[in-house]
Amino acid sequence: MTDTILENLKQIEQKHDIRILYALESGSRAWGFASRDSDYDVRFIYIHPLDWYLSIRDKRDVIEIPISDDLDISGWDIRKALGLFIKSNPPLLEWLGSPIVYQDDFGFADILRDMLRHSFSPQRCLYHYLHMAKGNFREYLKGDLVRVKKYFYVLRPILACCWIEKYNTMPPTEFERLYSDASLSPELVVEINQLLERKKAGDELDMEPKIEIINTFLDERIEHFSASAKRTETRDKDIVLLDDLFREMLQKVWVKE
Repeated sequence: MTDTILENLKQIEQKHDIRILYALESGSRAWGFASRDSDYDVRFIYIHPLDWYLSIRDKRDVIEIPISDDLDISGWDIRKALGLFIKSNPPLLEWLGSPIVYQDDFGFADILRDMLRHSFSPQRCLYHYLHMAKGNFREYLKGDLVRVKKYFYVLRPILACCWIEKYNTMPPTEFERLYSDASLSPELVVEINQLLERKKAGDELDMEPKIEIINTFLDERIEHFSASAKRTETRDKDIVLLDDLFREMLQKVWVKE
């Protein structure tokens, strides 16, 4: 599949007259618990030639390719990505932490990762993951019967909150790293391990009675982070540095052509 993905990315560059700075896998494959029928969720950040940006018109800053053959590909323009970086946007920051990278040219991702050490906003990201956990818990896990897959829609953001509270840094993208660092009770670990095995085996669509020990843990952690989020550290961003990076990438990517 990697060759197919790379060929698709090359065709996108040619069709849209862009250069892809960074392309990666997101979603369940990056998180580390894909099942046999999981899609490939490919995301990328791209840059147009200089003249494209020298316009008074608002232009579309995303590229989305129709899903085909289990392949879901979309990307963001560099200015959109940098604007989201200023806000410590968690989906973008998860892209930077993806363990599966398809294309990484011009040093762009490494520069952002280095900047992130000084500009990450723990509070903004904690609120994001807490909001995600609350919504998914309310929608998927309140009934007497739940789908196996939906537990991970709440477990992962809650474990991300645990990481932020402990380290004040961006949580790793991989579920296993979050999970192993969380110091969960042995009883809880047993139940989650069973869920992981079933998820990877493709049992995610099965309806079954809710697992009380996991629901209790999630409910307690949501209450805890709802109270503590407002006390989490915030940090200022240096927009000038991101402007400089934007200009640097334009120069590096297009001047030689």
